[in-house]
Amino acid sequence: MTQETTLSILRTGANVFLTGEPGSGKTHTVNRYIGWLRERGIEPAVTASTGIAATHIGGMTIHSWSGIGVRKGLTPRDLEMIATNKRVVKRIQRTAVLIIDEVSMLSATTLAMAEQVCRRVRQNSVPFGGLQVVLAGDFFQLPPVVARAEDSVVRLGFGENELGEAPAPFAFRSRAWEQLSPVVCYLSEQHRQEDAVFLNLLALVRSGAADQRVETILATRRTTELQAPADLPRLFSHNADVDRVNEKRLASISGRSRQYQMTAAGPDALVATLKRGCLSPEVLSLKVGARVMFTKNNPDGSFVNGTLGEVTGFGDDGAPIVETIRGRQIYAEPMEWTITDGARILAHIEQVPLRLAWAITVHKSQGMTLDAAVMDLSAAFEYGQGYVALSRVRALSGLHILGWNDRALEIHPDTLIKDDEFRSQSAEAREIFEAKSQKDLEIMQVNFIRACGGHFQGGVSTRAGKDKKTHSSTISATLALFKSGQTIREIARARSLAESTVYSHISQLYAKEQISRAELALLVPPALKRALPLIHAAFRELGVERLTPVFEKFEGAYSYRDLRFARMLME
Repeated sequence: MTQETTLSILRTGANVFLTGEPGSGKTHTVNRYIGWLRERGIEPAVTASTGIAATHIGGMTIHSWSGIGVRKGLTPRDLEMIATNKRVVKRIQRTAVLIIDEVSMLSATTLAMAEQVCRRVRQNSVPFGGLQVVLAGDFFQLPPVVARAEDSVVRLGFGENELGEAPAPFAFRSRAWEQLSPVVCYLSEQHRQEDAVFLNLLALVRSGAADQRVETILATRRTTELQAPADLPRLFSHNADVDRVNEKRLASISGRSRQYQMTAAGPDALVATLKRGCLSPEVLSLKVGARVMFTKNNPDGSFVNGTLGEVTGFGDDGAPIVETIRGRQIYAEPMEWTITDGARILAHIEQVPLRLAWAITVHKSQGMTLDAAVMDLSAAFEYGQGYVALSRVRALSGLHILGWNDRALEIHPDTLIKDDEFRSQSAEAREIFEAKSQKDLEIMQVNFIRACGGHFQGGVSTRAGKDKKTHSSTISATLALFKSGQTIREIARARSLAESTVYSHISQLYAKEQISRAELALLVPPALKRALPLIHAAFRELGVERLTPVFEKFEGAYSYRDLRFARMLME
């Protein structure tokens, strides 16, 4: 499913499970939806399963938001205490949309407890008390960390065993998930990797088919510590290895060390949560020549969480000056991490958004995009750990492996089984929503905004005709730039749109015959053009209605975007 279709579904108020492979744009899509809501006067509750994930998305943990804290179960007394906490009650009652990011790291028990609190506080018996719930994450990545008892029993509400035995504590095993019955939106586009061989490798690992083919490819990227590029970050399974490497490398640099102390404000418990989730340390020690990684996204786009560089000097005020691996000079001023309740800041910390980056744990790398990395997976101990590490880098050429064990390439068997179901549900949802007229979708969206107490200024109108006119004008703007000779990437940059949005516009313009077949063919890269006869033969064999069968036939060698263009270019 494309990001645009997913956003269209989200805007109707449907409960959604947003998933997809690493690099498919899950966080980007969630952020676009958050922005859309805020433009219409609706402030969503932005939460995540862990402190690290919460800092990435600019919200709080679901544990803090719902008031359940560190509880492992809810007794009647617990529920009563939470339901009489004025701050929690006010927070939940004024919420219309609840977003839970990195749901793969949330246990079934925690999801069930949060759901139960919402029903009790809102005094509404429907799932989550009638909130729109958006669950985002990928169950192929790191699973939830739970107590041993939760590995075998998922406990829901009042400490009673309502589900009985469960092979794994994934959130999708919770009765709360079953009752919520979210629409599955499985993003199919890929924005991180474009290397066909590497994509095929990741697809094999993800499908649980990490056989000799994967071992052979990984062997081509095997290296030793002495041979590995010294300027690349190291990924390890354990913190001890990370600390050892970073401390040793910093000490090996001569010169004065500068220290930056984190500052904080707010309740101790919330500040502690922020500190645990922040990738920058409380005391950051730097020297000229230190290898660093940015730990936060900058709104101006100059750096993102995961941007690598080297400290080249310090400003007059002491702020480090970082040169990225792409040669850009960045003045690294302190930034804030906050826990918010709507528009109100409950707690915040401030620190230079850097950390030493000679090494980092796989766990903390989740959500990052790296141009290249050296990784040691020989001590991998958790399902999905190797997959997370491998999928951080953009291309096979950026992968340097010191070693791996069998567990590094293993995927939890429950995830493999559930993934087939998720893909099927997503395909069905796409067909259902794409069959609806634009007018019907707009009416659903307007009704949803009205039910949430939002307004219709800023591009939303109760008049479907006005929305249609606005939609038409934005496509016309894309057409004008395309006709002027600009590429899709140039159009996206000029109009501050995602490339996937521009591709969607191009597809619609071609369907309306406003772009010719010859013009469309100019967008096809040479490698894809050579493969068109083979791809077209596959479409004729498997049918043109769905892309997934053709994608799977070629084992991921061609992206969904490539297949979509190939399908349009069929006679």
